[in-house]
Amino acid sequence: MRIVIAGGHGQIALRLERLLAARGDEAAGIIRRAEQSDDLRAAGAEPIVLDLESASVEEVAERLRGADAAVFAAGAGPGSGTARKDTVDKGAAVLFADAAVRAGVRRHVVVSSMGADAAHRGDEVFDVYLRAKGEADDHVRSLDGLDWTILRPGSLTDGPGTGQVRLEAHTGRGSVPRDDVAAVLAELVDTPATAGLTLELIGGSAPVPVAVKSVAGN
Repeated sequence: MRIVIAGGHGQIALRLERLLAARGDEAAGIIRRAEQSDDLRAAGAEPIVLDLESASVEEVAERLRGADAAVFAAGAGPGSGTARKDTVDKGAAVLFADAAVRAGVRRHVVVSSMGADAAHRGDEVFDVYLRAKGEADDHVRSLDGLDWTILRPGSLTDGPGTGQVRLEAHTGRGSVPRDDVAAVLAELVDTPATAGLTLELIGGSAPVPVAVKSVAGN
């Protein structure tokens, strides 16, 4: 498979690219800065330099054509202000989904956030973030041209992955290593039977492949 990942230099994306490359898939990561290219190549991925905050739908679609799946793993980051929550966490996610439809790439996996909700209230930066992610998720779910799966991890940690997770429509609060988020994404990309599901993810007791097959109904 060829999988194009938005936010290709992110912590989860780099882990996912390594996993995809190791199993023989062709991974490509969209990045904003050319100097990040070597890190992607080291992970086994093809770098695509394109700024999703300024690109057009057609420019993104051109990079997506021929892919078997698209993964949105971009984010403005914890140090960004409210404006970039709108331009990246919402705007880039909407752009990427629209571009996937135009390019005919049906399989679409989104890294969202637990608690994402377009109706979330509050004025703090994190409140704005949760609204932006929720609005983006709603847009993706409205597109008939996508076989989408939305993944909403709990609090992210940098500890080593355990390979054991809890993946359900509603898990309750919890944390999960980025390693395990990447492992779940790799399985989801390859499991189209999860299309149409919005899933929460925290650490748990089910091996990643078993957890994904369970929600897929297998």
